[in-house]
Amino acid sequence: MRIMMMTAAVLAASAPVALSAKALPTPQYLMKAGASDMFEIESAKVMMASANPKIHDFAQMMVTDHNQSTADVKAAAMQAGLHPAPPHLSPKQTSDLAALRAAKGPARDALYVRQQKMAHTEALMVQSDYATGGSTAPLRMTASKIVPVVKHHIALLGTM
Repeated sequence: MRIMMMTAAVLAASAPVALSAKALPTPQYLMKAGASDMFEIESAKVMMASANPKIHDFAQMMVTDHNQSTADVKAAAMQAGLHPAPPHLSPKQTSDLAALRAAKGPARDALYVRQQKMAHTEALMVQSDYATGGSTAPLRMTASKIVPVVKHHIALLGTM
């Protein structure tokens, strides 16, 4: 039964994503992508102390993967001659991070997984939309490389 649930989660994560009507303009894409990575990294750092090995390992992967996607987006922006402003967390991301820091034990683990599912769903939409309709070619290519990574994260979250 668990294997079937895991397989279903992997299949769902690899299914095509319903795209929004239009990709964000490049400056908004850069800000959203940067804020998304920042939230993933900061929340993962909170979770590095989790006693749950699956949560700890996932959090470590978030730090690695989201540092990489941040570097890739920055490099693509520079290649396109853009100099994006440093990202900042949205009010919701700031609130979610504060709630995560305040929670303890298994309740923190459960909150982290819920937050990550929502954050990754939003990140997938932003990246998918830009990959298919963004106006800056190097960023479109980078977004298309990020999409499968985000899908993989969503699949893993489905097993937690």
